[in-house]
Amino acid sequence: MLLTALAGILAVGLVAAWLSRPVPTVTAAKSGATAAAAASPLPFDLPSTATLRASGKLVFAHYFTPYPRSLDNKDASADYYTRNYLNPAGEGGIHAAYGGLLRDRPAARAPLTGDYQLADMEYEVRTAIAAGLDGFTVDLLNLDPSSAHRKRVDLLIKAAQAVDPGFKIVLMPDMTATQIKAYTPAGLAAALAGLAASPNVYRLADGRLVLSPFKAENQTADWYTQLTTALSSTYGIKTALVPVFLNFGANYAKYSAISYGFSNWGNRSPNLQGGVAGNVSTSHTAGKIWMQPVAVQDERPDQKIYDEAGNTENLRTTWQNAISAGTDWVQLTTWNDFSEGTQFAPSPHNGGAYLDLASYYLTRLKTGAWPAIVRDTAYVSHRTQLAATKPTAGGQTAFMVPRSGTTTPRDTVEVLSFLKAAATVRATVGGTATDYAAAAGVQAKLFPLAFGANGAAIVRSGTTVASVASPFTVTATPTVQDLQYSIVSSGRG
Repeated sequence: MLLTALAGILAVGLVAAWLSRPVPTVTAAKSGATAAAAASPLPFDLPSTATLRASGKLVFAHYFTPYPRSLDNKDASADYYTRNYLNPAGEGGIHAAYGGLLRDRPAARAPLTGDYQLADMEYEVRTAIAAGLDGFTVDLLNLDPSSAHRKRVDLLIKAAQAVDPGFKIVLMPDMTATQIKAYTPAGLAAALAGLAASPNVYRLADGRLVLSPFKAENQTADWYTQLTTALSSTYGIKTALVPVFLNFGANYAKYSAISYGFSNWGNRSPNLQGGVAGNVSTSHTAGKIWMQPVAVQDERPDQKIYDEAGNTENLRTTWQNAISAGTDWVQLTTWNDFSEGTQFAPSPHNGGAYLDLASYYLTRLKTGAWPAIVRDTAYVSHRTQLAATKPTAGGQTAFMVPRSGTTTPRDTVEVLSFLKAAATVRATVGGTATDYAAAAGVQAKLFPLAFGANGAAIVRSGTTVASVASPFTVTATPTVQDLQYSIVSSGRG
């Protein structure tokens, strides 16, 4: 018990340190207005919202309702995330064995007055728009009007209406969720019909409602036929089904006759991304659109498993594959599933940097051209511990192991540079500085992880033009096992 309590105290202290970092507020560019500004954190000028939306390519982010920006509107140093999800002793100690439910959380904010839940949803919509996203695919876990999950979906739709009528909400019934699985096709149709009435819920140009069930293979094609028939005959709602499979190859053919498009949930490791071109080709040959998953990483303390993402390699690889294979849509997996460590949303451990990188690649996807680099920027990513280290002092007894088939775990610091012109990059790894020549454009450089501080500076003609220091120290004695890659950007301070 003493060890558990000590772990909780230490974890809260670490959380307080993370939250003390200023995370820049992201505001959306208005439709038709340029997003470029002198103070932009991006290495390039993001095209206007209108320009990006003129593309036939769409980019969504998967919104997971259990983790809104705030759960109780308290100061982030002592809110529910800090007390119960990041703290190993939280929620009565049910997460103590694996060191706490989460390793990261939504970006900190002060308590708000008024309807804080709606304000938080509006913030999330604005943040997504500012990054160039077209909308959210919202995971529907429970459609009972009294449930917290349904209320958050309603708030998200309301927020989208208030912020931008053009921001799309794609309905994604989670076919693994107990409440959703309990529905008959007619029952789910009734539950979806009310949500579908909102103008922000995404419909194709011909008026069909886009419906994208997660783990679609949990129900048969006949079941979905009954669902879409009920939506049409009872509520006058035509649908375009875009099933998301966990196993695309084994299942897509069974659903081809009833689907507008296909997708899969994908993998979170660079060595497992080789099948994208085949999936896109298969879909297009069948006359279907393809929605490609793009992901940063994946670590699940409570499930005791993680994927080796290789710093930003998995993120860059999944984007490159989506672009080169000719995907129609992209789904960022995920916006905010902090329990799986897959979040793009601004957080203490990413500060918005993963969204910055997404903005770069989605610009290429949507416009067909790589944006010019106009601001020298360095991104530094690393873990705070060696992959093989298992803490012994904090009371944790259950540890994550690599998922079967994942890339071999590695211990590296990555400096990802975006340069207007060739320059010297000074990488500080474990407190030791090393200079290297970096070419204009985008370049990733790896260094062995070392204990201590990390950072990077861009030097040209003897002048430092950009620099960043990571606030996350690499230690030999972590309190809890944490295998996420943290990232900082010189553009965000």
